[in-house]
Amino acid sequence: MLRMAMSDADFEERFRAFVEAGRDSDADVSQAVSAILARVRAEGDAALIELTERFDRFQIDAGRLRIGEAEIDDACRDVPGDLMAALELAAERIRDFHGAQRPADHEQVDAHGNRTGWRYTSVDAAGLYIPGGRATYPSSVLMNAIPAKVAGVERLVMVTPTPEGRMNPLVLAAARLAGVDEIYRVGGAQAVAALAFGTESIRPVDVVTGPGNAFVAEAKRQLYGRVGIDMVAGPSEILVVADDSADAAMLAFDLLSQAEHDPSAQSILITDSIDLADAVVAAMPGALDTLSTKAAARESWEAHGAIITVDRLSDSVRLIDALAPEHLALAVADPQPLFDQVRHAGSIFIGHLTPEAIGDYVAGPNHTLPTGRRARFSSGLGVADFMKRTTYLECSRAGFDAIGPAAARLAEAEGLPAHAKSVTQRLG
Repeated sequence: MLRMAMSDADFEERFRAFVEAGRDSDADVSQAVSAILARVRAEGDAALIELTERFDRFQIDAGRLRIGEAEIDDACRDVPGDLMAALELAAERIRDFHGAQRPADHEQVDAHGNRTGWRYTSVDAAGLYIPGGRATYPSSVLMNAIPAKVAGVERLVMVTPTPEGRMNPLVLAAARLAGVDEIYRVGGAQAVAALAFGTESIRPVDVVTGPGNAFVAEAKRQLYGRVGIDMVAGPSEILVVADDSADAAMLAFDLLSQAEHDPSAQSILITDSIDLADAVVAAMPGALDTLSTKAAARESWEAHGAIITVDRLSDSVRLIDALAPEHLALAVADPQPLFDQVRHAGSIFIGHLTPEAIGDYVAGPNHTLPTGRRARFSSGLGVADFMKRTTYLECSRAGFDAIGPAAARLAEAEGLPAHAKSVTQRLG
Protein backbone atom coordinates (compact mmCIF):
# COMPACT_ATOMS: atom_id res chain seq x y z
CA MET A 1 0.00 0.00 0.00
CA LEU A 2 1.38 3.37 -1.06
CA ARG A 3 1.58 6.38 1.25
CA MET A 4 2.24 9.91 0.07
CA ALA A 5 2.05 13.35 1.63
CA MET A 6 1.51 16.55 -0.26
CA SER A 7 4.30 18.08 1.82
CA ASP A 8 6.85 15.59 0.42
CA ALA A 9 9.45 17.17 -1.87
CA ASP A 10 8.79 14.60 -4.59
CA PHE A 11 5.00 14.51 -4.19
CA GLU A 12 4.06 15.94 -7.57
CA GLU A 13 6.26 13.46 -9.42
CA ARG A 14 5.02 10.48 -7.41
CA PHE A 15 1.39 11.53 -7.67
CA ARG A 16 1.67 11.97 -11.44
CA ALA A 17 3.13 8.48 -11.77
CA PHE A 18 0.36 7.10 -9.55
CA VAL A 19 -2.35 8.73 -11.66
CA GLU A 20 -0.90 7.40 -14.89
CA ALA A 21 -0.31 3.84 -13.67
CA GLY A 22 -2.67 1.42 -15.42
CA ARG A 23 -4.49 -1.47 -13.75
CA ASP A 24 -6.14 -3.05 -16.76
CA SER A 25 -5.29 -6.64 -17.60
CA ASP A 26 -1.72 -7.20 -18.74
CA ALA A 27 -2.79 -10.00 -21.03
CA ASP A 28 -3.06 -9.14 -24.69
CA VAL A 29 -6.58 -10.39 -25.29
CA SER A 30 -7.17 -8.50 -28.53
CA GLN A 31 -6.23 -11.33 -30.90
CA ALA A 32 -8.10 -13.95 -28.92
CA VAL A 33 -11.23 -11.81 -28.87
CA SER A 34 -10.95 -11.08 -32.60
CA ALA A 35 -10.87 -14.82 -33.29
CA ILE A 36 -13.93 -15.44 -31.11
CA LEU A 37 -15.89 -12.66 -32.80
CA ALA A 38 -15.03 -14.03 -36.24
CA ARG A 39 -16.12 -17.54 -35.22
CA VAL A 40 -19.48 -16.41 -33.89
CA ARG A 41 -20.13 -14.28 -36.93
CA ALA A 42 -19.34 -17.18 -39.26
CA GLU A 43 -20.70 -20.15 -37.29
CA GLY A 44 -23.51 -18.73 -35.16
CA ASP A 45 -24.98 -21.10 -32.57
CA ALA A 46 -22.38 -23.78 -33.26
CA ALA A 47 -19.63 -21.44 -32.06
CA LEU A 48 -21.64 -20.48 -28.97
CA ILE A 49 -22.18 -24.12 -28.07
CA GLU A 50 -18.52 -25.14 -28.49
CA LEU A 51 -17.16 -22.08 -26.67
CA THR A 52 -19.65 -22.50 -23.82
CA GLU A 53 -18.51 -26.09 -23.37
CA ARG A 54 -14.86 -25.02 -23.42
CA PHE A 55 -15.02 -22.00 -21.10
CA ASP A 56 -18.02 -22.78 -18.87
CA ARG A 57 -17.53 -26.56 -18.74
CA PHE A 58 -21.17 -27.01 -19.64
CA GLN A 59 -22.65 -29.01 -22.51
CA ILE A 60 -25.66 -27.45 -24.18
CA ASP A 61 -27.57 -27.54 -27.44
CA ALA A 62 -29.21 -24.73 -29.40
CA GLY A 63 -32.60 -25.54 -27.96
CA ARG A 64 -31.41 -24.82 -24.44
CA LEU A 65 -29.47 -21.62 -25.03
CA ARG A 66 -32.51 -19.60 -24.03
CA ILE A 67 -33.72 -19.81 -20.44
CA GLY A 68 -37.46 -20.49 -20.44
CA GLU A 69 -40.22 -18.94 -18.38
CA ALA A 70 -40.68 -22.09 -16.32
CA GLU A 71 -37.04 -21.97 -15.18
CA ILE A 72 -37.43 -18.30 -14.27
CA ASP A 73 -40.61 -19.12 -12.33
CA ASP A 74 -38.73 -21.80 -10.38
CA ALA A 75 -35.88 -19.39 -9.64
CA CYS A 76 -38.26 -16.75 -8.31
CA ARG A 77 -39.85 -19.31 -5.98
CA ASP A 78 -36.39 -20.21 -4.66
CA VAL A 79 -35.60 -16.63 -3.62
CA PRO A 80 -36.25 -16.00 0.12
CA GLY A 81 -38.98 -13.48 0.82
CA ASP A 82 -36.71 -10.89 2.41
CA LEU A 83 -34.34 -10.98 -0.57
CA MET A 84 -37.21 -10.61 -3.02
CA ALA A 85 -38.48 -7.64 -1.00
CA ALA A 86 -35.00 -6.08 -1.15
CA LEU A 87 -34.90 -6.56 -4.94
CA GLU A 88 -38.35 -5.00 -5.27
CA LEU A 89 -37.33 -1.98 -3.18
CA ALA A 90 -34.19 -1.53 -5.24
CA ALA A 91 -36.12 -1.86 -8.52
CA GLU A 92 -38.68 0.71 -7.41
CA ARG A 93 -36.06 3.27 -6.38
CA ILE A 94 -33.93 2.73 -9.51
CA ARG A 95 -37.02 3.11 -11.69
CA ASP A 96 -38.07 6.34 -9.93
CA PHE A 97 -34.59 7.86 -10.21
CA HIS A 98 -34.17 7.01 -13.88
CA GLY A 99 -37.70 8.10 -14.74
CA ALA A 100 -36.58 11.66 -14.07
CA GLN A 101 -33.67 11.24 -16.51
CA ARG A 102 -35.75 10.97 -19.67
CA PRO A 103 -34.51 13.75 -21.96
CA ALA A 104 -37.05 16.24 -23.23
CA ASP A 105 -37.95 16.94 -26.84
CA HIS A 106 -37.62 20.53 -27.99
CA GLU A 107 -38.97 22.73 -30.77
CA GLN A 108 -38.54 26.39 -31.68
CA VAL A 109 -39.51 28.73 -34.52
CA ASP A 110 -37.17 31.55 -35.55
CA ALA A 111 -38.09 35.06 -36.61
CA HIS A 112 -38.43 33.97 -40.25
CA GLY A 113 -40.80 31.11 -39.52
CA ASN A 114 -38.27 28.26 -39.81
CA ARG A 115 -39.13 25.40 -37.45
CA THR A 116 -36.27 23.49 -35.81
CA GLY A 117 -35.97 21.05 -32.96
CA TRP A 118 -35.05 17.62 -31.78
CA ARG A 119 -36.79 14.55 -30.47
CA TYR A 120 -35.59 11.47 -28.59
CA THR A 121 -36.50 7.90 -29.44
CA SER A 122 -35.28 4.65 -27.94
CA VAL A 123 -33.30 1.97 -29.72
CA ASP A 124 -35.38 -1.01 -30.80
CA ALA A 125 -33.37 -3.65 -28.93
CA ALA A 126 -30.71 -3.66 -26.22
CA GLY A 127 -28.46 -6.40 -24.89
CA LEU A 128 -27.30 -6.67 -21.29
CA TYR A 129 -24.19 -8.58 -20.26
CA ILE A 130 -24.33 -9.88 -16.68
CA PRO A 131 -21.21 -11.61 -15.25
CA GLY A 132 -21.44 -15.13 -13.93
CA GLY A 133 -17.84 -16.01 -13.08
CA ARG A 134 -16.07 -14.57 -10.01
CA ALA A 135 -19.39 -13.23 -8.78
CA THR A 136 -22.95 -12.73 -9.99
CA TYR A 137 -24.70 -9.43 -9.46
CA PRO A 138 -28.50 -9.20 -9.53
CA SER A 139 -28.04 -5.52 -8.75
CA SER A 140 -26.34 -5.08 -12.13
CA VAL A 141 -29.37 -6.61 -13.81
CA LEU A 142 -31.58 -3.92 -12.29
CA MET A 143 -29.11 -1.13 -13.00
CA ASN A 144 -28.83 -2.04 -16.69
CA ALA A 145 -32.32 -3.26 -17.51
CA ILE A 146 -34.46 -0.65 -15.78
CA PRO A 147 -32.99 2.42 -17.57
CA ALA A 148 -33.50 0.57 -20.87
CA LYS A 149 -37.15 -0.05 -20.12
CA VAL A 150 -37.63 3.53 -18.89
CA ALA A 151 -36.17 4.69 -22.21
CA GLY A 152 -38.80 2.66 -24.04
CA VAL A 153 -36.71 -0.24 -25.36
CA GLU A 154 -39.16 -2.87 -26.61
CA ARG A 155 -36.82 -5.88 -26.73
CA LEU A 156 -34.38 -6.38 -23.90
CA VAL A 157 -32.00 -9.35 -24.13
CA MET A 158 -29.77 -10.61 -21.30
CA VAL A 159 -26.76 -12.89 -21.69
CA THR A 160 -24.99 -14.43 -18.73
CA PRO A 161 -22.55 -17.33 -18.36
CA THR A 162 -23.58 -20.34 -16.27
CA PRO A 163 -20.33 -22.05 -15.25
CA GLU A 164 -20.89 -25.78 -14.95
CA GLY A 165 -24.58 -25.12 -15.55
CA ARG A 166 -25.11 -23.18 -12.33
CA MET A 167 -27.35 -20.12 -12.33
CA ASN A 168 -27.98 -17.69 -9.48
CA PRO A 169 -31.78 -17.57 -8.89
CA LEU A 170 -31.46 -13.94 -7.78
CA VAL A 171 -30.20 -12.95 -11.22
CA LEU A 172 -33.24 -14.50 -12.89
CA ALA A 173 -35.57 -12.93 -10.33
CA ALA A 174 -34.01 -9.51 -10.94
CA ALA A 175 -34.42 -9.99 -14.69
CA ARG A 176 -38.11 -10.78 -14.21
CA LEU A 177 -38.60 -7.71 -12.01
CA ALA A 178 -36.79 -5.43 -14.47
CA GLY A 179 -38.74 -6.59 -17.52
CA VAL A 180 -36.03 -8.48 -19.42
CA ASP A 181 -37.63 -10.17 -22.43
CA GLU A 182 -35.07 -12.86 -23.34
CA ILE A 183 -32.30 -14.55 -21.33
CA TYR A 184 -29.52 -16.71 -22.79
CA ARG A 185 -27.03 -18.89 -20.90
CA VAL A 186 -23.92 -17.78 -22.75
CA GLY A 187 -21.09 -15.51 -21.63
CA GLY A 188 -17.71 -14.12 -22.56
CA ALA A 189 -16.73 -12.38 -25.78
CA GLN A 190 -18.88 -14.89 -27.67
CA ALA A 191 -22.02 -13.60 -25.95
CA VAL A 192 -21.22 -10.01 -26.93
CA ALA A 193 -20.59 -11.19 -30.50
CA ALA A 194 -23.97 -12.95 -30.55
CA LEU A 195 -25.69 -9.76 -29.44
CA ALA A 196 -23.93 -7.73 -32.12
CA PHE A 197 -24.08 -10.11 -35.10
CA GLY A 198 -26.97 -12.36 -34.19
CA THR A 199 -27.08 -16.15 -34.48
CA GLU A 200 -29.78 -18.67 -35.36
CA SER A 201 -31.12 -18.40 -31.79
CA ILE A 202 -30.28 -14.81 -30.80
CA ARG A 203 -31.43 -11.88 -32.89
CA PRO A 204 -29.02 -8.92 -32.93
CA VAL A 205 -29.48 -5.79 -30.81
CA ASP A 206 -28.60 -2.12 -31.23
CA VAL A 207 -26.82 -1.39 -27.92
CA VAL A 208 -24.81 -3.61 -25.56
CA THR A 209 -24.27 -2.61 -21.93
CA GLY A 210 -23.08 -4.25 -18.73
CA PRO A 211 -19.86 -5.15 -16.89
CA GLY A 212 -17.53 -8.03 -17.67
CA ASN A 213 -13.96 -9.27 -17.65
CA ALA A 214 -11.15 -8.17 -19.96
CA PHE A 215 -12.48 -10.34 -22.79
CA VAL A 216 -15.96 -8.85 -22.54
CA ALA A 217 -14.58 -5.31 -22.41
CA GLU A 218 -12.37 -5.94 -25.44
CA ALA A 219 -15.27 -7.47 -27.36
CA LYS A 220 -17.37 -4.38 -26.70
CA ARG A 221 -14.50 -2.16 -27.79
CA GLN A 222 -14.00 -4.06 -31.05
CA LEU A 223 -17.73 -4.16 -31.83
CA TYR A 224 -18.39 -0.49 -31.16
CA GLY A 225 -19.79 0.91 -34.36
CA ARG A 226 -21.57 -2.32 -35.19
CA VAL A 227 -23.51 -1.70 -31.98
CA GLY A 228 -23.53 1.07 -29.44
CA ILE A 229 -21.94 0.39 -26.05
CA ASP A 230 -22.16 1.99 -22.65
CA MET A 231 -18.40 2.10 -21.96
CA VAL A 232 -15.24 0.02 -21.86
CA ALA A 233 -14.92 -0.50 -18.13
CA GLY A 234 -11.85 -1.52 -16.17
CA PRO A 235 -11.29 -2.61 -12.55
CA SER A 236 -13.40 -0.98 -9.82
CA GLU A 237 -12.11 1.95 -7.78
CA ILE A 238 -13.06 4.16 -4.86
CA LEU A 239 -11.60 7.40 -3.56
CA VAL A 240 -12.56 8.37 0.00
CA VAL A 241 -11.85 11.88 1.27
CA ALA A 242 -12.02 12.01 5.07
CA ASP A 243 -11.27 14.34 7.97
CA ASP A 244 -10.89 13.64 11.68
CA SER A 245 -14.66 13.42 12.10
CA ALA A 246 -14.59 10.07 10.28
CA ASP A 247 -14.42 6.66 11.95
CA ALA A 248 -11.31 4.70 10.93
CA ALA A 249 -13.00 1.29 11.22
CA MET A 250 -15.84 2.41 8.96
CA LEU A 251 -13.37 3.84 6.46
CA ALA A 252 -11.52 0.53 6.33
CA PHE A 253 -14.66 -1.24 5.18
CA ASP A 254 -15.52 1.60 2.78
CA LEU A 255 -12.13 1.14 1.13
CA LEU A 256 -12.42 -2.65 1.10
CA SER A 257 -15.90 -2.48 -0.44
CA GLN A 258 -14.21 -1.99 -3.80
CA ALA A 259 -11.02 -3.92 -3.09
CA GLU A 260 -13.03 -7.10 -2.59
CA HIS A 261 -14.32 -6.98 -6.17
CA ASP A 262 -11.04 -7.86 -7.81
CA PRO A 263 -7.30 -7.97 -7.10
CA SER A 264 -6.92 -5.22 -9.70
CA ALA A 265 -9.42 -2.91 -7.97
CA GLN A 266 -8.15 0.25 -6.30
CA SER A 267 -8.99 1.99 -3.01
CA ILE A 268 -7.57 5.43 -2.15
CA LEU A 269 -7.88 7.53 0.99
CA ILE A 270 -7.14 11.26 1.01
CA THR A 271 -7.15 12.94 4.42
CA ASP A 272 -5.85 16.00 6.21
CA SER A 273 -5.32 13.95 9.41
CA ILE A 274 -2.17 11.88 9.83
CA ASP A 275 -3.70 10.32 12.92
CA LEU A 276 -6.71 9.15 10.90
CA ALA A 277 -4.45 7.78 8.17
CA ASP A 278 -2.50 5.77 10.75
CA ALA A 279 -5.73 4.53 12.35
CA VAL A 280 -7.06 3.29 9.01
CA VAL A 281 -3.82 1.41 8.35
CA ALA A 282 -4.08 -0.15 11.81
CA ALA A 283 -7.74 -1.12 11.26
CA MET A 284 -7.12 -2.89 7.94
CA PRO A 285 -5.83 -6.30 9.14
CA GLY A 286 -8.79 -6.78 11.46
CA ALA A 287 -11.26 -5.67 8.81
CA LEU A 288 -9.76 -8.00 6.23
CA ASP A 289 -9.95 -10.97 8.58
CA THR A 290 -13.75 -10.62 8.76
CA LEU A 291 -14.22 -10.95 5.00
CA SER A 292 -14.87 -14.10 2.99
CA THR A 293 -13.37 -12.06 0.12
CA LYS A 294 -10.20 -11.24 2.04
CA ALA A 295 -7.81 -12.84 -0.47
CA ALA A 296 -8.87 -10.56 -3.33
CA ALA A 297 -9.34 -7.56 -1.03
CA ARG A 298 -5.90 -7.93 0.55
CA GLU A 299 -4.19 -8.31 -2.81
CA SER A 300 -5.97 -5.23 -4.15
CA TRP A 301 -5.16 -3.12 -1.06
CA GLU A 302 -1.52 -4.14 -0.94
CA ALA A 303 -0.90 -3.78 -4.69
CA HIS A 304 -3.02 -0.77 -5.57
CA GLY A 305 -4.20 0.90 -2.37
CA ALA A 306 -2.98 4.36 -1.40
CA ILE A 307 -3.25 6.88 1.41
CA ILE A 308 -2.48 10.52 0.62
CA THR A 309 -2.27 13.19 3.30
CA VAL A 310 -2.89 16.82 2.44
CA ASP A 311 -2.38 20.00 4.42
CA ARG A 312 -5.97 21.20 3.94
CA LEU A 313 -9.10 19.42 2.69
CA SER A 314 -9.43 22.01 -0.06
CA ASP A 315 -6.11 20.70 -1.45
CA SER A 316 -7.85 17.42 -2.27
CA VAL A 317 -10.00 18.89 -5.04
CA ARG A 318 -7.29 19.00 -7.69
CA LEU A 319 -6.19 15.49 -6.71
CA ILE A 320 -9.76 14.21 -7.05
CA ASP A 321 -10.16 15.78 -10.48
CA ALA A 322 -6.83 14.34 -11.62
CA LEU A 323 -7.85 10.85 -10.51
CA ALA A 324 -11.44 11.23 -11.82
CA PRO A 325 -12.55 8.25 -9.72
CA GLU A 326 -15.40 5.88 -10.44
CA HIS A 327 -16.70 6.36 -6.87
CA LEU A 328 -15.96 9.39 -4.69
CA ALA A 329 -17.00 9.33 -1.01
CA LEU A 330 -16.84 12.57 0.98
CA ALA A 331 -16.59 11.36 4.59
CA VAL A 332 -16.08 14.80 6.12
CA ALA A 333 -17.94 16.95 8.63
CA ASP A 334 -18.92 19.56 6.01
CA PRO A 335 -18.93 17.87 2.58
CA GLN A 336 -20.83 20.50 0.60
CA PRO A 337 -17.86 22.81 -0.20
CA LEU A 338 -15.91 19.87 -1.64
CA PHE A 339 -18.95 18.59 -3.51
CA ASP A 340 -19.47 22.02 -5.07
CA GLN A 341 -15.91 22.12 -6.43
CA VAL A 342 -15.37 18.57 -7.76
CA ARG A 343 -15.74 18.28 -11.53
CA HIS A 344 -14.63 14.75 -12.39
CA ALA A 345 -16.16 11.71 -10.67
CA GLY A 346 -18.46 8.92 -11.80
CA SER A 347 -20.71 9.16 -8.75
CA ILE A 348 -20.36 11.08 -5.48
CA PHE A 349 -21.44 9.87 -2.03
CA ILE A 350 -21.92 12.74 0.41
CA GLY A 351 -21.45 12.53 4.17
CA HIS A 352 -20.82 9.90 6.82
CA LEU A 353 -24.19 8.19 6.33
CA THR A 354 -23.71 7.61 2.60
CA PRO A 355 -21.24 4.77 1.98
CA GLU A 356 -20.67 3.80 -1.63
CA ALA A 357 -22.25 0.41 -0.97
CA ILE A 358 -25.70 1.96 -0.47
CA GLY A 359 -25.44 3.28 -4.02
CA ASP A 360 -24.63 -0.16 -5.37
CA TYR A 361 -28.07 -1.43 -4.45
CA VAL A 362 -31.03 0.65 -3.37
CA ALA A 363 -30.35 4.39 -3.53
CA GLY A 364 -31.44 4.88 -7.15
CA PRO A 365 -28.48 6.35 -9.08
CA ASN A 366 -26.81 3.89 -11.43
CA HIS A 367 -23.79 1.90 -10.29
CA THR A 368 -22.48 1.27 -13.83
CA LEU A 369 -19.83 3.98 -13.90
CA PRO A 370 -16.71 5.02 -15.82
CA THR A 371 -13.41 3.69 -14.47
CA GLY A 372 -9.75 4.34 -15.20
CA ARG A 373 -10.06 8.18 -15.15
CA ARG A 374 -12.76 8.06 -17.85
CA ALA A 375 -15.02 10.17 -15.65
CA ARG A 376 -13.08 13.10 -17.12
CA PHE A 377 -15.12 12.69 -20.32
CA SER A 378 -17.90 10.15 -19.77
CA SER A 379 -20.84 9.48 -17.49
CA GLY A 380 -22.46 6.58 -15.72
CA LEU A 381 -25.13 4.50 -17.40
CA GLY A 382 -28.47 6.20 -17.77
CA VAL A 383 -31.66 6.39 -19.79
CA ALA A 384 -29.97 8.40 -22.55
CA ASP A 385 -27.62 5.48 -23.31
CA PHE A 386 -30.64 3.64 -24.74
CA MET A 387 -31.92 6.61 -26.73
CA LYS A 388 -30.79 8.74 -29.65
CA ARG A 389 -31.56 12.32 -30.61
CA THR A 390 -32.96 13.19 -34.03
CA THR A 391 -32.89 16.82 -35.13
CA TYR A 392 -35.35 18.25 -37.65
CA LEU A 393 -35.88 21.37 -39.74
CA GLU A 394 -38.84 22.78 -41.67
CA CYS A 395 -38.33 26.00 -43.66
CA SER A 396 -41.08 28.47 -44.42
CA ARG A 397 -41.11 30.32 -47.74
CA ALA A 398 -39.90 33.53 -46.12
CA GLY A 399 -37.44 31.66 -43.94
CA PHE A 400 -35.85 29.78 -46.84
CA ASP A 401 -35.45 32.97 -48.84
CA ALA A 402 -33.83 34.63 -45.80
CA ILE A 403 -31.15 32.02 -45.13
CA GLY A 404 -30.81 30.26 -48.50
CA PRO A 405 -28.40 32.70 -50.18
CA ALA A 406 -25.90 32.35 -47.34
CA ALA A 407 -26.08 28.56 -47.58
CA ALA A 408 -25.49 28.68 -51.35
CA ARG A 409 -22.54 31.02 -50.94
CA LEU A 410 -20.91 28.74 -48.34
CA ALA A 411 -21.47 25.70 -50.56
CA GLU A 412 -19.73 27.42 -53.46
CA ALA A 413 -16.82 28.38 -51.21
CA GLU A 414 -16.43 24.72 -50.24
CA GLY A 415 -16.41 23.63 -53.89
CA LEU A 416 -19.74 21.81 -53.75
CA PRO A 417 -21.80 23.17 -56.66
CA ALA A 418 -24.62 20.63 -56.38
CA HIS A 419 -25.18 21.76 -52.81
CA ALA A 420 -25.38 25.35 -53.99
CA LYS A 421 -27.76 24.61 -56.87
CA SER A 422 -29.97 22.50 -54.57
CA VAL A 423 -30.56 25.74 -52.67
CA THR A 424 -30.61 28.36 -55.46
CA GLN A 425 -33.22 26.44 -57.47
CA ARG A 426 -35.65 26.91 -54.59
CA LEU A 427 -35.06 30.59 -53.91
CA GLY A 428 -38.13 32.74 -54.54
